[in-house]
Amino acid sequence: MLLTDKSIAIVGGGPGGLTLAKLLELKGANVKVYERDIDKNARVQGSPLDLHDESGLAALRKANLLEKFKANFMPGADKKLIMNEQAEVFFSDHDEKIEEDFENQHFRPEIDRGALRKILLESLKSTTVIWNSHFTSMEKENEGWLLHFKNSPSVYADIVVASDGANSKIRPYITNIKPFYSGITMLEGNIYNAEKTAPNIENLLKGGKIMAFGNQKDILMGQKANGEIGFYASFKADENWATNNGLNYNDKLQMLDWFRATYPEWSKIWDELFENANLPFIPRPIYCMPLDQYWKALPNLTIIGDAAHVMPPFAGEGVNMAMLDALELSECLTSNQYPSLQEAISDYETNMRSRAAVAAKESLDNGILMHSENALGEILTLFSSH
Repeated sequence: MLLTDKSIAIVGGGPGGLTLAKLLELKGANVKVYERDIDKNARVQGSPLDLHDESGLAALRKANLLEKFKANFMPGADKKLIMNEQAEVFFSDHDEKIEEDFENQHFRPEIDRGALRKILLESLKSTTVIWNSHFTSMEKENEGWLLHFKNSPSVYADIVVASDGANSKIRPYITNIKPFYSGITMLEGNIYNAEKTAPNIENLLKGGKIMAFGNQKDILMGQKANGEIGFYASFKADENWATNNGLNYNDKLQMLDWFRATYPEWSKIWDELFENANLPFIPRPIYCMPLDQYWKALPNLTIIGDAAHVMPPFAGEGVNMAMLDALELSECLTSNQYPSLQEAISDYETNMRSRAAVAAKESLDNGILMHSENALGEILTLFSSH
């Protein structure tokens, strides 16, 4: 095997990095994950994840973790309501959607990010993840790399895999290509104990998802674990809006005033989101890697997940692509069909860039559709065709 007597460092312990570590461990590889979070109890932010049969779920099957996933996913969280700005429902699949249908390739079960991370962590050896490892830089040493961290000693690895997200510090060692701004910014909020703090929204949501469209702006939200709701105000904005708008993201009243001024046509029912959100709000400018990106493969360094192909969230493909990266990279690295690591990495990267470009194009197109003048009608047509 190409990995015999090789040490592998995965930088970043998100779903992609942890899935890759598990798949490599199953093949007997010597692998460590270096994660900047201080420990396994660090709060995992973000919306729940919907896993797809041919990607995220395929990786979990290969990792022998599908049954664990089935015991921890959120039945019904994939049910959808499509609304206008007045919270009037134009589409609902609540009455027809089956809560568990793993035999159906179109079933996209939702799981809380924290729950997925727990499943993956518990499947790994106790010494695999090295916490509080804030990567700063690395340099070539012998046939591999010497990695440096902010708060811990440097380590050597024969092979490095960058899984450190959209703002990857390792990506520049591979390519100078950078993501471009999509034109859309999302403002993220989270509501804890929603049954008591936001009962009207809780009743509207019904444990699933809401997509609301009006005046080229959206509100997107979904049920999270532990009675929480995650939501996003999504809108067109200048790239530097997040830093130049003068808003204090820790000031709830100011943020509510901003919402009322920016979404003036929207029903007062949505105010409950901003009145009861946990602080701070988090602005997220949405970026995408160029669809035609290319670089020459290196013999001891590669990249997965958002670090490789960050894309908008409007097709639900981000984490699925990351977990499929992990699956395909693990199979290339442990295959006997390649004469060298560089050729194995090259084959993986060629396939990865190709399929990620298709997913990113769909995400970009959906983003344009969802923020168009007739977004509600266009989205309803899209769902009807499905």
